[in-house]
Amino acid sequence: MEEDRRALGGGEVGNEVRRARSVIRSYEDLDVYQNSYKGMIMIFKKVLSSLPVQEKYDLVDQLRRSCKAIPRLIAEGHSKRHQARGFQKYIDDAHAESNETIVSLTQAKDLYATTDKLDLYNELIDLYDKISRQLYKLSVSWRSYSSDRR
Repeated sequence: MEEDRRALGGGEVGNEVRRARSVIRSYEDLDVYQNSYKGMIMIFKKVLSSLPVQEKYDLVDQLRRSCKAIPRLIAEGHSKRHQARGFQKYIDDAHAESNETIVSLTQAKDLYATTDKLDLYNELIDLYDKISRQLYKLSVSWRSYSSDRR
C-alpha cells in the first residue's frame, strides 16, 4: 500500500492534489471543453474574417458550425452523463466535429493562408488534434466506466 502511494506521488498532500484535480463539477472543468472553447474563439477572431468572400457559404460556414459544435456537444453530453449511452453519443459527435474542424482548417491553410498566418493555422490544427485525442480518450474511459457501473 505504501509503495502504491509513493508511486502515485506519495503522502497525503499528493492525494489531496489528485482529488482536487479529479473533481469535475461541471463541463467547464473539463480540459477538453476549455481547449475547444479557446479554439472556437481563435477561429472566429483570427481566421473566419480572413477567408475570401466566395467561401462564405462553404468553408466559412462549415468551419463556423463545426468549431462551435464541439464545446456545445461536450456541455450537452455532460448533462446526460446519468444515462448509460447519453454522454458517449455526444462525446463521439464532438470527436467527429473536431476532426471536421481539422480538415476545414487544413483546407483553409492550404488554399488561402498567407505566410504571416501559417503559424496560426498550424497552432489551431495542433490544438484540434489535441482536442480529438482528448475526446477519444474520454470516450474510451467513459465506455469503460459505464460498463463497470452495470
